[in-house]
Amino acid sequence: MRMDTQPTNGVLEDFRIEFLDCWRRLPNKGLFFVLLAAWLALFQFLGNCTLGFIKSSSLLRWMYEVFQPSPNPDAYDESHARIIPFLVLGLFWWKRKELLALRLRAWTPGLAWVALALVLHIVGYAVQQPRISIVALFTGLYGLMGLAWGPEWLRSSFFPFFLFGFCVPLGTLALPITFRLRMLVCQLVEGLCHYILAIDIVREGTNLIDPTGHYRYDVAPACSGMRSLFATLALAITYAMLSFKTWWKRGILMASALPLAVLGNFLRMLTIIIAAEIGGQTWGDWVHDGGPGRILSLLPYIPAFAGLLLLGHWLRETPPAPVALPEPATAAADG
Repeated sequence: MRMDTQPTNGVLEDFRIEFLDCWRRLPNKGLFFVLLAAWLALFQFLGNCTLGFIKSSSLLRWMYEVFQPSPNPDAYDESHARIIPFLVLGLFWWKRKELLALRLRAWTPGLAWVALALVLHIVGYAVQQPRISIVALFTGLYGLMGLAWGPEWLRSSFFPFFLFGFCVPLGTLALPITFRLRMLVCQLVEGLCHYILAIDIVREGTNLIDPTGHYRYDVAPACSGMRSLFATLALAITYAMLSFKTWWKRGILMASALPLAVLGNFLRMLTIIIAAEIGGQTWGDWVHDGGPGRILSLLPYIPAFAGLLLLGHWLRETPPAPVALPEPATAAADG
């Protein structure tokens, strides 16, 4: 059976034409991309001086390794950062008409951002803190855009460029947050089981234990909800910035990310305990591991994403009423 590829080819052709038109209208391309290549070369060859865990002088290689999914399911990883560059590029493409309509020009004060980024990188390199160098990498990139296209571009592109903040790995800095999230989820599950579901369960720190010994679960750092928190926060920021103009409505959506992520992780842990109460450790482990095709691993995201959509619907802004066009003047009748 032969499939018709004409619609697909038409979409690709439209994209190619649109891309070439945007490329033609973008000024100072040579300046930006030459400086960008030099900036990336700096971080490729003199980006990382901590040669212990990852033996490479390249900060880009260091980021690539750190952002890989952890083979240990009980370990917290930074793999969410891998999708951020694609998300940022997609949002830049979405805003392309707005950006190209600005007064784009070379702007020398953009060098101040680059100089600040260079100082940050020198400090990060000296104290062996790649996180500081990652901040410097993106700060310098932001400055190069300002140098090539001016302050109006910087103001209009602060979002989505801000999302690159999710590419700064937290590592052990996340432990105080993950521990409190783990404790909160355990306390919520324990309270609901005791007072609503009549399930006898004992909490010891971040451990949920059946008194008869049928099951035992430790809410590990990977199960703290940090992954769903980052995903929910990124979605909330994107949704708020694209859909709302009022800052207080944007703030409400962004602030809702934390309770919604906690709710999602609470639902997942409660489901594991209920399954274990019914079928023992085997059933609980089956839910913990994601079930068939790991579909149950998406459970924490359902209340989070649904909550954001409902909250956005409640906060929705009424579109302005259409302006009636004046009636065309009628031609004078012949006398």
